[in-house]
Amino acid sequence: MKRTVKKQFWFSKPEAQDLQKKAKKTCLSEAALVRLLVRGYEPKERPDEKFYDVMRQLSAIGNNINQLSVKANALGFIDTQMLKNEAERWHKFQADIEREFLRPEKSGLKWQ
Repeated sequence: MKRTVKKQFWFSKPEAQDLQKKAKKTCLSEAALVRLLVRGYEPKERPDEKFYDVMRQLSAIGNNINQLSVKANALGFIDTQMLKNEAERWHKFQADIEREFLRPEKSGLKWQ
């Protein structure tokens, strides 16, 4: 969506520092943070590096399982329906983790 309306706000020094600090914690620009808040979403703080290391490891495990299953399927050693179910479960698990730790949530504030 093209943004064509400019809004200018005035902050005290502490307010400006607070906005800057909160934007940095969420890895968003100050403008992006304000836009999310106006639309009723509460952004989450960026997880630490350990989270991303674990996600990379989970992804690598998923890739290894996929390679093994392709090989087993080619040799006729696998139940394809069971494999499909497990793959769907794996993808759902990864999506649930991302939703829990990365995606902003709809705010429960009543003034919206």
